[in-house]
Amino acid sequence: MDNVLLVPEMSSVAPHVRSDLIARFETEALAAAASVERVPTSALNLRNAVERIAKGSIAIAEPLDLSPELFAEVRKLSGVIVGRSKEELAGCDVGITDAFAGVARTGSVCVSVDHDYAGPISLLTRLHIAVVAADTIVERPGDLFRSDCLDGKGLQRNFVFITGPSATADMGPLVRGVHGPHQLHIVILE
Repeated sequence: MDNVLLVPEMSSVAPHVRSDLIARFETEALAAAASVERVPTSALNLRNAVERIAKGSIAIAEPLDLSPELFAEVRKLSGVIVGRSKEELAGCDVGITDAFAGVARTGSVCVSVDHDYAGPISLLTRLHIAVVAADTIVERPGDLFRSDCLDGKGLQRNFVFITGPSATADMGPLVRGVHGPHQLHIVILE
């Protein structure tokens, strides 16, 4: 038990440590070829952030961890589709999901993939916009598999770690967007 590092519940982390976690998350996400922006938590700010980057048709997964009211203004944007057929989702330009956590060490977002088409919406579109609350960014991937971290959500969810846009070098040089989105844009709500 002497070598066990216990990390306190994320809401009790000191503000300077929280700020360092967010800064590291941003640095690592950028290094993984994602784009990142911080916005104050409000429906209008989220809409403005999405409007700056989203072009074309937009599919929005019903948020599981963030308030649905935060997405109300985004749902009013032109191009938002409500259908969930394979054809509609496969032809969609932008997919928006919430992420229940971010990982500072890797710049990854954690998206529950078995809730309201969040899996297909995050994987089939050319641009994935992941929205994550700043206070859910943890230090290491392993933190998510502890019952005292984020109320044990990592132990209760079917989720994926998404680190940057899809990329592969299976057949030679690095190519983006072959097995998923060409772009990952992360909106951090502060």
